[in-house]
Amino acid sequence: MSMAADAPPPAAGACCPTGAAVTAAGTAGLERWARQVAPGRMRIELMTPEAHCAACIATIERGLNASPGVLSARLNLSSRRVTVEYDPARTGPQGLVEALAGLGYQARPFDADALRAIDRDEEGRELLARLAVAGFAAMNVMLLSVSVWSGAADATRDLLHWISGLIALPAAAFAGAPFYRSAWSALRAGRINMDVPISLAVILAAGISLYETARSGEHAYFDAAVSLLFFLLLGRYLDHRTRRAARMAAAELAGLQARSAVLIENGERRVIPVDDLRPDDVVEIPPGERAPADGEVLDGLSDVDRSMLTGESAPEPLGPGAEIHAGMINLSAPLRMRVTAVGDQTLLAGIARMIEAAERARTRFTRWADAAARIYAPLVHLAALAALIGWLAAGAELRQAVMIAAAVLIITCPCALGLAVPAVHAAAGGTLFRSGVFLKDGAALETLSRVDMAVFDKTGTLTLGAPRLVDGPEDPHQWAAALALAQSSRHPFARALAEAARARAVAPAAVEELREVPGCGVEGRVGGRIARLGRADWCGGAEPEGAETSSVWLRLGDEAPVRFALEDPLREDAAEVVAELRRMGLEVRLLSGDAPGPVRRAARGAGIDAFEAGMTPADKLARLEAWRAEGRRVLMVGDGINDAPALAAAAASMSPAEAADVSRAAAGLVFAGARLAPVTRALRVARAARRRAIENFALAAVYNMIAAPAAMMGLVTPLVAALAMSSSSIVVTLNALRLRNAR
Repeated sequence: MSMAADAPPPAAGACCPTGAAVTAAGTAGLERWARQVAPGRMRIELMTPEAHCAACIATIERGLNASPGVLSARLNLSSRRVTVEYDPARTGPQGLVEALAGLGYQARPFDADALRAIDRDEEGRELLARLAVAGFAAMNVMLLSVSVWSGAADATRDLLHWISGLIALPAAAFAGAPFYRSAWSALRAGRINMDVPISLAVILAAGISLYETARSGEHAYFDAAVSLLFFLLLGRYLDHRTRRAARMAAAELAGLQARSAVLIENGERRVIPVDDLRPDDVVEIPPGERAPADGEVLDGLSDVDRSMLTGESAPEPLGPGAEIHAGMINLSAPLRMRVTAVGDQTLLAGIARMIEAAERARTRFTRWADAAARIYAPLVHLAALAALIGWLAAGAELRQAVMIAAAVLIITCPCALGLAVPAVHAAAGGTLFRSGVFLKDGAALETLSRVDMAVFDKTGTLTLGAPRLVDGPEDPHQWAAALALAQSSRHPFARALAEAARARAVAPAAVEELREVPGCGVEGRVGGRIARLGRADWCGGAEPEGAETSSVWLRLGDEAPVRFALEDPLREDAAEVVAELRRMGLEVRLLSGDAPGPVRRAARGAGIDAFEAGMTPADKLARLEAWRAEGRRVLMVGDGINDAPALAAAAASMSPAEAADVSRAAAGLVFAGARLAPVTRALRVARAARRRAIENFALAAVYNMIAAPAAMMGLVTPLVAALAMSSSSIVVTLNALRLRNAR
């Protein structure tokens, strides 16, 4: 359901809501979005578009958990989804929306359509526009300031100051709006956040500059105001890009859900929205369409793409009594199914919940930074206030004391600290890009640098995901008949067989009465005899015990059936990469949804001793959670939809560029090409990046230890403070750029 009356999103970059009361109008019918999870316990998922930062998590979760009737409340910042469990006897959805409104946050039922709109990224575009304005103003004002520093005096100096002010003041008003709104919101709520000293520093620098210019003073600090905003907006934009990448996993998964269903009722067919489906409804799934819900096949035979569950590219045959899940694609023939689960109860929704639960766990790594920020903000204000009072007590003029206090606020602005990690992420991202690795989640670098186990999926990750023929009969007549049947099918195994036959210069036999039997194979008449190509049981064959290859079977008339063996070849450097990971101190394992034989073959070829087959998404996630409970830090490398929960739950994750969209979105890094070497390359760069980040924190700490006392002693002007602040940012950036030469 799409909420037509949704309010517009908050201004770009706003870290906190405006604080204005949000009405709960338009929330009638919220009860239909709630579901019972236990007697006396209901759950509802709400979207809060204005939640942007870790402070929002704390405010929303504490506020809701303190509300009457609320049993638990969790906010996933990546998707801005609030999951609330409550006692229906004490409160309801309307009360929860009103509680969030009292905290200053709009809320509406979690809407997949709104989640799909993430790719428009209006917030990112606005942040980028503010960053561009701040950068343009900073460059131009800095050029004018150079002339002043070079000796311009009197009327020339005043003119340059006025021109600087005409550029800087509108730019600072526009570019700094996110910080001003956030600071005002915090102050109205009786809190102090990091945007309060930033806003004060910018306003004081601009105000003092305007005052100095009006009285023909020697110094103006317009360059300090816009330069400060440019560096801070750069860090905020990088943070936004990181969080947006995390949200895309949920958005891509929502795209797998069918939007409508063909309902069969009283012998008639009609198209209805998926939201109107109920358990026990009977629906038809035409070829090429996705299943709209979980259910049981009543009649029909078809091949179904189950890769979202198993990760295997090979279609699987389904017939009456078989289980089918929402999002799976029907390939061959119409199927009629009875609905057993809809909406949030489907397997697809369960995978989405597993991804989001893992994303929530990942955000805990930032808590130490939030705690440091809560301590840092009041210390900055106390230092500036102490400088102001101290200098006034020492007999200084009010103007001089205010300028010293402004210098303290400017010089202690956390630009170097704020850029210490984003600058490393940017430099590492460029280095990885040149190696064919795309960094999507900056936090993945830090966790990747500390992993001690690497877990691979098989099909499409350790292997190429393209079956090829490895064995077949010698009889040329059998090859000719097989080619005649195979070239009419779109099944991956049939295409691989046809390709191998053409490589042997086989000419197809003449075939008549050709037809495809969904879920079984292809049948026709070759040389007057019935010929079948497909499944072993359909062709009268039997798979060898412990077979490590997949197969296609051929039967010509009364002849004994013959087997064509296929395998999914390993990536060219798979064994080399596994050996290199072991040399780097990692344990390597293989988890796959495929059958034991092919998994054993792939593991042996890659040199992996520990492997498991037949793994579902929940199985893989359970393995990763068990290893995490043991203190292991796991790198997950996978490509299928079934790997997405494990990719999200792992400490670090990578996915091939040709992987399923949802897997690429869930992974922190994506690599291109047919080789696995980018995995070890990324690990080396991540370890170098961690060293650069620690060095940057040390540089920023040394800078603050020297700069803050100097500013409080009146040894620096606001202009020098701005230069020092900018210089510290440049130093940490240059140190981060050393990653270009990482080996």
